[in-house]
Amino acid sequence: MAAVQTVSPRTSPEKSSTPSGNGAAYGFLAYLIWGAFPLYFNALKPAGAWEVLSHRIVWTLVVCVAALAVTRNLGFLRRLAGNPRQLGATTLAGLFIATNWTVYIQAVITGHTVEAALGYFLNPLVTVGLGVVVLRERLRILQWVAVGVGALACVYLAIDYGRPPWISVVLALSFASYGFMKKRIGGSLTAIESLTAESAVLTPIAIGVLIVVGMTGNATFSGHGAGHSVLLLCAGIVTAVPLLLFAAAASRVPLVTIGMLQFITPILQLLCGVLLLDEHMPMARWIGFGIVWIALILLTIDSLTASTRARRLARAAENCAI
Repeated sequence: MAAVQTVSPRTSPEKSSTPSGNGAAYGFLAYLIWGAFPLYFNALKPAGAWEVLSHRIVWTLVVCVAALAVTRNLGFLRRLAGNPRQLGATTLAGLFIATNWTVYIQAVITGHTVEAALGYFLNPLVTVGLGVVVLRERLRILQWVAVGVGALACVYLAIDYGRPPWISVVLALSFASYGFMKKRIGGSLTAIESLTAESAVLTPIAIGVLIVVGMTGNATFSGHGAGHSVLLLCAGIVTAVPLLLFAAAASRVPLVTIGMLQFITPILQLLCGVLLLDEHMPMARWIGFGIVWIALILLTIDSLTASTRARRLARAAENCAI
């Protein structure tokens, strides 16, 4: 899954003149595609996670470069190369999202889609926790309660699994860390420029992995029919399209709306795992997920309350100015 909370479009939602209805539709489509990713990656079997990841990186770069060439916007790469600090942050962001993709793909193809979905449910809570630990942000009371309930859910699920839910934890941490690095980069790059840069720094590694996979006889690109090859080739489109839809949504609707829409993805991933990929979900695990959902409800209530309060203060300031 690509970033869903961290893209920083150059146009702020409040200032956009585009109808918000279109933005909500774009956001819904983006999260719908991300929610269907388990079916796509499951269809790529018998390709392993490293091969799928490498094809995803390489073909994403091809798609992005083609799009930027059409719009004559490849010059940003020179500016990025001349800014070591931004290039370093972009490289770290690329490594974090590559870690996230690798673990997610491996989880799906090994029958752990449900545990992967849990990681994306936990992500907002981990992001809040990362803000406290790294950025020294101060939380409101309801946010503290939500984080505490989320931690309780992790302990409960660790007991139920008989081990910590490592897949979920790594996915949540890697994605939250990716979001942190994107925040450090700021809005200096558009969504497609950012994805291009991250793919560019990862492509040499991806090509090396594909060579190793081929030398060990584990490559599947050319030996499993044209359909399989086409699916691997489509990895770039599948990666880029929902991200661009998300960027279009983020520039048209408030962040609160984006925050509400983001839960579509893990819900669909959970349904894919249980209903379509035949993964077992015992009642005890449903209870654990329920505890996580309580935490998310609390976090959502806090977000809506804070947003409403901010709008009221803004209106009051405008009235005073008049």
